[in-house]
Order: sequence, then structure tokens, then C-alpha cells
Amino acid sequence: MADAARSWVGRTGAAALFCAAVLAVPALFGSFAQYFALNVLLLMLLALSFNLLFGMTGLLSFGHAAFYAAGAYATALLLRAGAPLFPAVIAGAVCAAALAAVVGAFCVRHTRVYFSMLTLAFGMFVYAIVWKWTDVTGGDDGLVGIPRRGLGLPGPFDVNLAPLRNYYWFAAVLVLVSAGLLHRLSRSPLGLALRAIRENAERAEFSGIRVRRTIFLAFVVAGAFAGLAGALLAPLEQTVAPTAAHWTKSAEPVMAALIGGPFSFAGPIVGAVVYLGLKELIVRFTEYWLLVFGLVLLGIVLAFRSGLLGAVGALWSRRSSRPAPGPSVAPRKDAA
Repeated sequence: MADAARSWVGRTGAAALFCAAVLAVPALFGSFAQYFALNVLLLMLLALSFNLLFGMTGLLSFGHAAFYAAGAYATALLLRAGAPLFPAVIAGAVCAAALAAVVGAFCVRHTRVYFSMLTLAFGMFVYAIVWKWTDVTGGDDGLVGIPRRGLGLPGPFDVNLAPLRNYYWFAAVLVLVSAGLLHRLSRSPLGLALRAIRENAERAEFSGIRVRRTIFLAFVVAGAFAGLAGALLAPLEQTVAPTAAHWTKSAEPVMAALIGGPFSFAGPIVGAVVYLGLKELIVRFTEYWLLVFGLVLLGIVLAFRSGLLGAVGALWSRRSSRPAPGPSVAPRKDAA
């Protein structure tokens, strides 16, 4: 009981420190650090939504960027039409959830490699639409000139988000709240049902869990949060390109989850920081950064099969399970 309480206090303290560090970035650093931190936060949210399917349910999606792009393009179109920022961002997440419901209706009928291939096919289908539908999406040029307006809230709450600092706090709060909701979901009965499906779908079905419906619900929720990440990207970059829907974008949350550890909630968070941090560091030193970056990521994934947090957890378990040395007792001489 005491160990559980200490563990809870440690996790809560780490989460509070992380939130404080995120919100303190504009007060401590300049515009580049704010821009970089926002990119890390958006990848973190994208990876957390992906891990709802991968780490929690055991389903590997190669088309997660489709929902990311749906949120980005929907928000961009609304902002260019004059909509306030906050309703536009929420509408982008809703559009992504609607797309996830359509795609999920087909994908959840299959598992394992068939599920992965179907998500890849739908993802590239969305990419083809974005690329070819020039009148709406701008084609290969994308959408440019996306404005950052006010929040769209009444009275003094209608904050101007044109300055990067103001937009950083808005986006950071949304991402942190979303991460909290996903954490709560992972501890809910739905999260337990998803873990049961991951371990053995047939036994989960026999125990009364409606497997297909549960996976469909998780698919839609994951799509909605991926769409929210994309919706926050559009005002940050003030442009959206078709690459947001490409399969290479879908690989980023996969790598973040694998680096950090898919079986820990904080794994994708750590993975997002390491992934973008290494990328930014390597780009500064060599023009062959893609080759070096790929080799480094390959080394991390092969060396830490359960991710960085999984390796740390295993090391901590071994140390804590090691018996403490007892007091040394001098041998007693028998009386003659």
C-alpha cells in the first residue's frame, strides 16, 4: 500500500513538473524554442492518440496521418473563411472523428496485418484526395495564408492569438488537457477492455466485451485527438501541405511510441521529445541527416525493445527486487 502511494505521488509530481515546464517556455525562451516546443507537443498528442490503438489495443495503424490532415485542412478552410480560432479547431477535431468513424467501420472488421494494410490504404486514399482536389485543398501547393485570429469567446476572453506567445499557451493548454483526458480514458473501464482485447480478443469476447464495437470506439476517439493535433498545426504553421496526410507522417507517431515505450502512457511523450530532439540536433551537423537519423533510431529501437521507459522500468524492478544485505555475524567459537 505504501509503495502504491509513493508511486502515485511520484507520477503526479512528474506530471505537474512537466506541465509547469511546458507552460513556462514562453517566459524563459524565445520564439524558436516556442515553435519547437509546440511541434513536440503536437507530435506528443498525435503519438498518444496513436498509442490508444497500438500500445493499448494491440492494433498497428499506418494511416493515422489521414485524421491529422483532416483536422488540419478543416481548420484551415474555416479560418480562411473567417471563423474564430477556437470553434475552428474544435470543428477540425470533429471532422477528423467523422472520418475516423467512416474508416473505422471498415478497418475494425479485421485484425493484425489486415488492419494495418487497410489503414495504410485509406491513409493514402486521403492523401490522393488532398493532392488532386485542387479547388478545395490547393493541391500540391496546399493552403497558405491561414490567419490566427481571436479565440471567438465573448468579452474579455476573446484573446488575440496572432502573437506566437499567446497561441503557444492556447495550444499547450489544449494539448495538456487532451493528454489528461487520454490518461483518464486509459484508466477507465474502456481502457481495461482495450487491454483485455490486446491480450486475448477471444477471451475478452467470452467475458462479455463487445470487441468490434469497443475497437471502433477507440478508433474514433484516436482519430478525434489526432485531428485535434492537426487542427492546432494549421494556425501554427499558417499553411497546410499534402505531406500532412502522407504515410511518412503516419510513421512519426509509430516511431515516437516505439522509442518511448508503447506499454507506458508516458512512453509516447518521451518518444516525441527524443524523436524531434535528435532530429533537430543531427540536422545541425550533417547534410546526410536522414541516414544518420535513421541509424540512430534503428539503434534505439533494437537496443531497447520495450522502449526507453520500459528499459528504465525493468532496471528499476531488478534493483528493487534485489535482497538487501543482512548484518554480518561473526562466527562463534565453541567452548572447549
